[in-house]
Amino acid sequence: MNDRIRKGTPRRWTALIVLAVLLVVTQIPLPYYYSQPGDAAPLGEMISVDSGNGEVGEFYLTTIRQRRATIPLFIWAKFSSYREVVPTDAFLLEDETDEEYFHRQTMLMDSAQEAAKITAYEAAGFPFDVKFQGIRVTQVIEGMDAANHLKEGDLITKLRGEPITTLEELNSLLADEKAGEEVELTIKRDGATKDVVVEMDTFPAEMGQYDKVGLGLLYPFTQRDVTFDPEVTIDAGAIGGPSAGLMFSLEIYNQLIEKDLTGGLDVAGTGTIDEDGNVGRIGGIDKKIVAAHKAGVDVFFAPDDDLATPSNYQIAVKTAEELGTDMVVIPVKEFNDAVSYLENRLKEKTAVQEDSLELAAFSFRL
Repeated sequence: MNDRIRKGTPRRWTALIVLAVLLVVTQIPLPYYYSQPGDAAPLGEMISVDSGNGEVGEFYLTTIRQRRATIPLFIWAKFSSYREVVPTDAFLLEDETDEEYFHRQTMLMDSAQEAAKITAYEAAGFPFDVKFQGIRVTQVIEGMDAANHLKEGDLITKLRGEPITTLEELNSLLADEKAGEEVELTIKRDGATKDVVVEMDTFPAEMGQYDKVGLGLLYPFTQRDVTFDPEVTIDAGAIGGPSAGLMFSLEIYNQLIEKDLTGGLDVAGTGTIDEDGNVGRIGGIDKKIVAAHKAGVDVFFAPDDDLATPSNYQIAVKTAEELGTDMVVIPVKEFNDAVSYLENRLKEKTAVQEDSLELAAFSFRL
């Protein structure tokens, strides 16, 4: 019996060593983020406008699945199309944790939803009321003077003693400031109001701002209370980031107006949106094209940006060609570009139907 125990002991050790190696290989995170195509999620299930109109087709937002890379995911990405690993430095700010990064994405999602609502209600001619509170600080840039005086969650309410309400107003007033000049800000923090003096500074070289001078804030946004009539709710679950803004605005708009812009089509897309309806560049559009293709989408709206070469639209077209999809990729710079395209599709469809009816009636008379 003792011989059997001695013989079994090495096997148990071997099994434990193998198990430990597997745990290390599959669980130890690498300094990379892994991403792959996600899903095309129907927006009719996420967005509800009180007494809103229904749709024959469907609008979709497209997602990317992202997580910390492990060794198996790293290897898989290297030998698989439309999957990639990117150093975490490309996403994380200095000393930012994964949890803080995803929290920042949640804040950006909230801001995108608000901008989408404003865009849609203005376009549809429905009322809404805005009460501005100030500029919310989401992140300060390490190495700039703002990091010594401001922190995440601060609400900037005054500039040099004068009330300030929007980020655009703040940026305009600071546009001509030089590095080294001091700016007095009034902020609200943890229920208290205080004044701080921040020195204008040059952005770090690694941010690619080319000696641009700024206050030292990253992703600040206008904090406001907005009420809409009729009321609208968005429940996007765990989806983060600002890239669904365009599609949010289209779904809301379509529920507000009488006609159905989808015309029976399944319409997906991506792109940030601001409250003026401008559509902005996003990351990972090739993966979103894959997600839309797998879902059988008919039309995909892609930002036609000029921030980099190739543009989002150019990448989207290239990916669609590689997939051999029947999906039509449409470039958009503004919310109205997407609306105009869908309205023209509806007119063409109506004209074809009318021609068919006329032909049928003519044939009947014969």
